[in-house]
Amino acid sequence: MLKEKAVASLGQPSLLMPAWIKAALAANDRLKLYLTLLQSAAQHASTPDGPVGRWETDIAHAGLQDAPWAPEMLSGAYYDDDLLILPHMENLLEALSNDLATMARPLCDVGQASADALTVRRDHWLRQLHALADDEGLRRAALAELTHGDRQRGDSLHLLVMDLHKQINALSGEMATEDVDGAHTWQVQDDDRPLIRAFMRGLHRTADLKFSHPGLDTAVTRDGPRLLIQNDIGTNDVHVLVIEVQDSTISLTYSDLHPGRFGFFRQMLEDMGFGWEVFDPRVSEGLNAGKPYLVGQARLQAQSNAELQTGLENVASRIVFVIDWNRARKRLQHFVSKPRAHQLLAQAAQNDWGHMAWLLAGAERLVYNAMQAVDSEAFRVGDRLDDVLGETAASAYLLELLRISSMVLRQQQPVSLVADEAHLLLARVLRQRTFEFDLLAEHAAYTHALAEGLCDALDNPGDTAQTQAQVLRAKNWERQADHLLMEARQRAERRAHWLPVVDFLTKADDVADALEEATFMHSLTLIHPAPGLPAEVRAALSQLAATTLAAIQDQVKAIEIARQASQRADGPDSELFLQTLWRMLRAERQCDELFRQARTAMVKNLRNAPVDLMLANDLAATLENATDNLLRAGYALRQMVLNKTGMSA
Repeated sequence: MLKEKAVASLGQPSLLMPAWIKAALAANDRLKLYLTLLQSAAQHASTPDGPVGRWETDIAHAGLQDAPWAPEMLSGAYYDDDLLILPHMENLLEALSNDLATMARPLCDVGQASADALTVRRDHWLRQLHALADDEGLRRAALAELTHGDRQRGDSLHLLVMDLHKQINALSGEMATEDVDGAHTWQVQDDDRPLIRAFMRGLHRTADLKFSHPGLDTAVTRDGPRLLIQNDIGTNDVHVLVIEVQDSTISLTYSDLHPGRFGFFRQMLEDMGFGWEVFDPRVSEGLNAGKPYLVGQARLQAQSNAELQTGLENVASRIVFVIDWNRARKRLQHFVSKPRAHQLLAQAAQNDWGHMAWLLAGAERLVYNAMQAVDSEAFRVGDRLDDVLGETAASAYLLELLRISSMVLRQQQPVSLVADEAHLLLARVLRQRTFEFDLLAEHAAYTHALAEGLCDALDNPGDTAQTQAQVLRAKNWERQADHLLMEARQRAERRAHWLPVVDFLTKADDVADALEEATFMHSLTLIHPAPGLPAEVRAALSQLAATTLAAIQDQVKAIEIARQASQRADGPDSELFLQTLWRMLRAERQCDELFRQARTAMVKNLRNAPVDLMLANDLAATLENATDNLLRAGYALRQMVLNKTGMSA
């Protein structure tokens, strides 16, 4: 019933007509039983010594097993003068009102002028039933008004029920349903069927990815110029999808209580060429426990009938991926960040793997069991997968698990096979993990940016604003590098294999600190009224900085070579790695000589400028110190890589 309210709240009551008719016919059976029970209660009250009669079968047939008030009303009825006293009369009147509204709905709630007279009669009897609730019992006249069947005596509730039943039977004949490739359709035209089949073709293409989960039932009808398609996505009352096809336009109205899932579905349709209009959060009485939910409308303008069918097929093929999306997202967030979890679900949908198989295979338990089984040194209690592997490797592992789960379950192989694959896959990832090298590479990138920025500043001194921007940028890069060192230290507190990483980064971070300090010192040489350093001095410092930059570029290359060696069993020969480190060693020696040459240029050109001489000398010394630290970092990297990869020295 709540799904019906949701569809109605989206403005498409035509799709509800078959369900309304079915409910109306059931309400008709109950109304007739209530009126018969009422007459029997009055008869028993008139002749208390007579038999009450057995109504258990009729009550059960009407689905009223959970209404114990009905037999009690029969046996306990009596007259007080002209007043029929009925136990549970309030239950009877409420049941009559509810079922009268349900029975009249297919005729009176769709705005048809032909039903105006029935609507007036319905409203009259709803008011009468409400008024009777204030009385202690039923007068004989009121009883007759409810139950008589003589039209010459005027209208009665019984006569209204009879007339409604006749009209509903006629409407039911007009609404005869037809199955079109699994869709429940009614009042559709011949040229609608290719569109329906296109939609169902897309639905069937991915429907098996929901496995045993309920959902994807499709209802289709024509409402004037519009073909209406409604898909029952799942169990939540506001999770509803309604599609209109008119001429060459597909308009899709989608409601969801989860903003993340709404955005996920929206993005899938945008990738297909749909444009979206998202409305303010909506609140509907009786839906989603009265809480707000999101509603949006997507639209696609097709250029041909073939494109129209393709659009319907594509939309239908995506619906399965929103079933239990939020449950999968929450479980993935045990191992990766929320944005990464969204990205994984999007990738699983793009590849037609889905996430339901992973949920059925154990979801987070699948991963936790694998973490526990493969390496007690790598994973400890409380560890997150992305903390140990890094977010990139953890995401790749989870994506592969989504693929494997989908493949295994669709092939109807044992779920235990997924668990075995999860263990083997994680063991392989741990052998090939490069998270440490990812962090080293990121730190080296900041150091490279610092050196490159200093070279640019020396070669092309700017104005005050440009110089200050360079200083601030260098400070920010140095802080980012510091944060990476702190992250490595935190990891080393829990895992000993991170200690060599910390040793290398400590030395490499001294290089970054020196380059940031050198950038600041250079800015001091440009403060007004200083004219800047003489060209010969600046050229000597530029050569020193350029040699330092080249050595840092070799460090970046060495880290990448080491990363590749750790990923491949047939990794590159150690010679290339060691040659790169040797160039870093030579750069340190070259910088010692360049430092002396720079000092010579300073003495020649700055003998009468003591402040500039001091700043230039400190800048050169800081650069030379950076290369010394770079050499120490190179030796630390060499030792770490030899131990980790088994390269021969």
